[in-house]
Amino acid sequence: MENRLTEKELSPLKSIEDWEDDLLERYPDPEQQKTKEEYRNYEDSERVDTVREFYRLNHTYQTYDFVVEKEKDFLKFDKREMSLWDAVDFLNTLVDDSDPDIDLDQLQHLLQTSEAIRADGHPDWFVLTGFLHDMGKVLCLFGEPQWAVVGDTFPVGCKHSDKIVYSEFFEANPDSTNPEYNTKYGVYSPNCGLNNVKLSWGHDEYLYQMLKDHLPEPALYMIRYHSFYPQHKENAYDHLMSAHDHEMFEWVRKFNPYDLYSKVPVPPDAKALRPYYEDLVAKYLPSTLKF
Repeated sequence: MENRLTEKELSPLKSIEDWEDDLLERYPDPEQQKTKEEYRNYEDSERVDTVREFYRLNHTYQTYDFVVEKEKDFLKFDKREMSLWDAVDFLNTLVDDSDPDIDLDQLQHLLQTSEAIRADGHPDWFVLTGFLHDMGKVLCLFGEPQWAVVGDTFPVGCKHSDKIVYSEFFEANPDSTNPEYNTKYGVYSPNCGLNNVKLSWGHDEYLYQMLKDHLPEPALYMIRYHSFYPQHKENAYDHLMSAHDHEMFEWVRKFNPYDLYSKVPVPPDAKALRPYYEDLVAKYLPSTLKF
């Protein structure tokens, strides 16, 4: 499919961080109501147009079959083998040159998240989760289009909730007219548990599958579902959630503010912090990871 896509369809956003800026506007910090001018400020009309185009593509192409094919391709983890630190260097080629206010590479964004978690005294595995949570964005560097890397995630294989952002664009998704997939439960059963549900493809699921044997369960829920805004913000899929999912989503909700609101203009001192994170990574992860 991607070979037939135009450059605009591959990369409708100026950068993959445009999606995160849009999240800040949709889910502002309730304790610190900020004006739009206080966020990273873009021309509103241009940002709205690019984000809408991003979700038009995302909602059109993210079908059940698409997710199955991506899992077959990427969950073989045969693209590259490298240390976590080599992966960080690789990810840093995604520096956001379009950001008008904050000139931070991906490492600095990850450090801002993890350092905010560490400052609040959370366990070291929680700190590590903040440091790792966006590593799956390396998918962009393996040729994946933006709309198959970032974006609010949602279940495929059942009816799309109207709580999903820009849900009107699902009209162009072939699953919307497929009787196997367009009912409330689709291919699933009531309260079957999210481990039995396929979500739209992106960096969350990719990284979860990579790290699922190495981190505590709360950390894995944070990684796997931190973009699942239709549930952890809108409770749109309670009918698929198990009691255990509901319990574990308290961790997802605890993580979310650190991801959204930890970005500040002052860059962390990556050199000074490196020894701490080297020890932390070595405690939980093998010397190399397969991507």
